[in-house]
Amino acid sequence: MPERVVSPKPSEDEGKFELSLRPKRLDEYIGQDKVKQNARILLEAARARGEAIDHVLLYGPPGLGKTTLAFILANEMQVAIKTTSGPAIERPGDLAAILTNLRAGDVLFIDEVHRLARPVEEVLYPAMEDFSLDLVIGKGPSARSIRLKLPHFTLIGATTRFAMMSAPLRDRFGAVYRLDFYDLRAMETIVQRSAGILNVAIDAAGVIEIARRARGTPRVANRLLKRVRDYAQVRADGAITATVAHDALEMLEVDERGLDDVDRKVLRAIIEKFGGGPVGLETIAASISEEADTIMDVYEPYLLQLGFLDRTSRGRVATRGAYEHLGLKYPESAQERLL
Repeated sequence: MPERVVSPKPSEDEGKFELSLRPKRLDEYIGQDKVKQNARILLEAARARGEAIDHVLLYGPPGLGKTTLAFILANEMQVAIKTTSGPAIERPGDLAAILTNLRAGDVLFIDEVHRLARPVEEVLYPAMEDFSLDLVIGKGPSARSIRLKLPHFTLIGATTRFAMMSAPLRDRFGAVYRLDFYDLRAMETIVQRSAGILNVAIDAAGVIEIARRARGTPRVANRLLKRVRDYAQVRADGAITATVAHDALEMLEVDERGLDDVDRKVLRAIIEKFGGGPVGLETIAASISEEADTIMDVYEPYLLQLGFLDRTSRGRVATRGAYEHLGLKYPESAQERLL
C-alpha cells in the first residue's frame, strides 16, 4: 500500500524534518505528564549520586515520542547517546562491538528491542546486570571464556510490542514507562509549537482543526501541519485558518476523527464482509491485502482508542461507534457479539 499521511511510523525522508521539531529538554517535552514526573525523579536521583541512570524501557504505539524521550534523557545527563535497533544487531559480536565502545554514563538506545535475537539477548543480560561482557575465545576443546568489564552505561529500549519481549529482558529494566496517545490540549500545544519553529502563520482555529485530526500522535500532527502548510501556500495566502486546514485535510482524505481511507477500509471489511465480526486478524489482513502485524501495530491501536473496534476471545468486532462514523445502521443483534 502507498504511504499513509496519518501513519505513525516515520518515512524515509522525514529524518531532518523531525529532528528540527524534536524537543531537547524535558521541560520542552509536551504531554506524558506521569512519565515526565517519574523521569525527573530518575534523573535528579542519578545526578545526586553521580551515577548513570537506571536502564529504561519505553513502550507504546509508534509516533508518540519514545526516541525523542531517549535523546532527552541523554541530554539531561549530558552524556553521549548511541542508537541502533533490534533487527540491526544480528550476532552477539555486533552487540559486543557496540558495548565495548561505550564510555561511562553513555546511553545505548535500542529501538524495536523486542526483535533482538535470543543469542544477542544472552550477551545483553550480564552487560545490563553486572556491566560485564562474556566472550568465548577459540573453538572446540581449546575454547576459553573471558569476562571483560564494561563502564556503567544506560540501556534505553523502545518497543511497540511489550508482550513480545522475553521476561528475563523485561525484568532487567529498572524503569518502565508506557507512552499513551496525547489528549487534544497537548496536541494543540504541539501543533502551535511546531508552527512557530517552522514559521507558519496559523490561527487558533487552524491549530484545533489539525490537532483533532492528528490521532493523538505528535508525528502525525507534524506531518499534517507540513501538508496543510503546502496547501495554504498554493491555494490560500500562506496562512492556515480552520477553513484552509479543513479543505487541505479533506483533500488528503483525513476525516474529522483522524481516520484515513485505510482505517475506513479496515472497518468496512469487518462490517460489510464479515457482518461486523467477530473475525480473526489474519482474515482481516487477507481481505484488505495487508500484513496482520501492520494491522495490529499501526491501525488497531487508534481504532481501539476511539472505541471503534473491540478485541474479543473470538476475534475483532466493530462497535456501534464504527457503524455511526461510517454512516451505517447498527444492527441491534450485534450487541451480543461484544459479550
